[in-house]
Amino acid sequence: MNARDALIRLNMIRGLGAATIHRLLEACGSAEAAFRLDPEQLKLLWGRYATQEVLAEIREAEDGKALAQELRWAEKEKVRIVTRLDSDYPELLKQIHSPPPVLYLRGTLIPTDAAAVAIVGTRSATPYGLAQARRFGEDLARCGITVVSGLAEGIDAAGHEGALSAGGRTIAVVGHGLSTIFPSRHRPLAERVAQSGCVLSEFPMGMPPNKENFPRRNRVISGLSFGVLVVEAPVRSGALITAREAMEQGREVFAMPGPVSSRQSQGTHELIKDGARLTSEVRDVLEELAPQLREVIRPSTDSVRPELVEGRTEETQLPFGLTKEESEVFEAVPVGNGTSLDEIARDTTLQPARLMSLLTGLELKGLVKQSAGRGFSRPA
Repeated sequence: MNARDALIRLNMIRGLGAATIHRLLEACGSAEAAFRLDPEQLKLLWGRYATQEVLAEIREAEDGKALAQELRWAEKEKVRIVTRLDSDYPELLKQIHSPPPVLYLRGTLIPTDAAAVAIVGTRSATPYGLAQARRFGEDLARCGITVVSGLAEGIDAAGHEGALSAGGRTIAVVGHGLSTIFPSRHRPLAERVAQSGCVLSEFPMGMPPNKENFPRRNRVISGLSFGVLVVEAPVRSGALITAREAMEQGREVFAMPGPVSSRQSQGTHELIKDGARLTSEVRDVLEELAPQLREVIRPSTDSVRPELVEGRTEETQLPFGLTKEESEVFEAVPVGNGTSLDEIARDTTLQPARLMSLLTGLELKGLVKQSAGRGFSRPA
C-alpha cells in the first residue's frame, strides 16, 4: 500500500476514531508504518482500542482485498475519496482538532466552498423554524456563500432546500457511509445536493447510521464553516453540540431567537445568553464574517467568470455570473457617487429586506461599496 491507500485502509478499521488515528500517525510517522507494528506495540500505542478485532483487521490489511473492495464500491457509487494527503482536502477543516483523515464525497468541492456557513437545528422544527432556516439558506446562497448542514429532518433539510431554491451551493455532512442515505426519504434531496455541491462523510462506504456517529459528524459541519447558525434547538439537541464544537474551533456562533414559550427555542436562547450573536437577518451573519468571506468570494483578476448581464444594452461584462435580482440591484447603484437605500429601492422591484441582502452580497463580491453617510456606490 502507498501512503494514501494505507490511510484509507486505516480509516476503515471500525473502533478507531480520527483522534486515535492521529495519535498513531504521530507515533509511527505514517499510515504504512502503522501496519508494520506488531500486536504488542499496537497495544502500547492504542491501549483499550487494540481489541482482538482491530488487531485481526490490521493483519488482514496486508492482502489488500478489503481496500480493493472499498475502492471498487466507491467507484460504483460515484463517490470520490479525498485524504489529508490530497491537495483538494478542505483547508479550513485541517485547522480543527483531529480532522477526519479521509473524506468520501458524492458531488464536488470547489475553492469558493471555503466561504461556508452552517445552518443547524432541531429535527422537530416548528413552521416558524422551517421558514427561517429556508430563508437563511436562500439569502446566504444568493450572497455566494455555501450552506453546510447535516441532511437531517427539520432545520437541516430546510437549510439545504433554501440554498438549492436560490441556485446556490450546499454541502450535506452525514453520519454514515455513502452506500446509503439516512433518513431514506431524503434520498431525492441528497441527489439534488450532490448536483449543487456534495454529500460528504468521514465514514467508510458500508458504515450504517449508528447513533454514535452523529455527534462525530457535527464537528465536521462546524469545521467546514466560518460560522454556525442555530435556528431552533431545545436544551438537549445535537445542534447545540455543533455550536459547542464551533466555539472550540474558534468559529462564530449565531442563534435565532424564537417565542419565549417555545421549547424548540430554549437552546438558542441559552446560546444567546452565553454570547452567541442574536441573529434575525442574513446581514447579522455577513457583518460578523465579512473579513473571512471577502478573502474567499471576492473576484480576482485570475478568477473572473464573465457573463453578460440580462437586459444590458452595451457589451459590458461582469464577474461572478450575477443573478437577475443581483443585476437589477447592480444597475440601480451609481458609479462613484453614493445613493441611499431608499433611492435604490425606488429603482428596483425588491422588498427592503431582500434588497439589503443582495446589496450585502454584492458588497462582499467587491462590486458595490458602502460609505458612512454617503450610501452605496459602484467603484469607479
